[in-house]
Amino acid sequence: MDRSALWRAAAVQALSVSVLSFVLALALPHAFFEDWGWLAGPAAWLVCALVTAAAVRLPAGRVLVGAALAGLPSVLAVVVGAHWLGAVVAIVLFALWCARLAREPGLPARAV
Repeated sequence: MDRSALWRAAAVQALSVSVLSFVLALALPHAFFEDWGWLAGPAAWLVCALVTAAAVRLPAGRVLVGAALAGLPSVLAVVVGAHWLGAVVAIVLFALWCARLAREPGLPARAV
């Protein structure tokens, strides 16, 4: 596990999710999220994962797979009304995925 990649992935994903959430909340009415949140949330999560992949210099496709898997537990959190707790859990799982991915053979060495 690459601890540097873990912390960088967690920080970038948390920051990008926070910023995008804030911008979308300002730009769109609350009703949009009630009607389209099931689509907008996962799409935003994946866009943020692409930002993280670029920032941490990891392969985008494999990072997207990890983002999708890490986002699954947040579905349960949304169902029970703890949306932001689900996001925190998803960020932790996603960062662990990225840290493992960063140590796989065949990936180019990254500057720390």
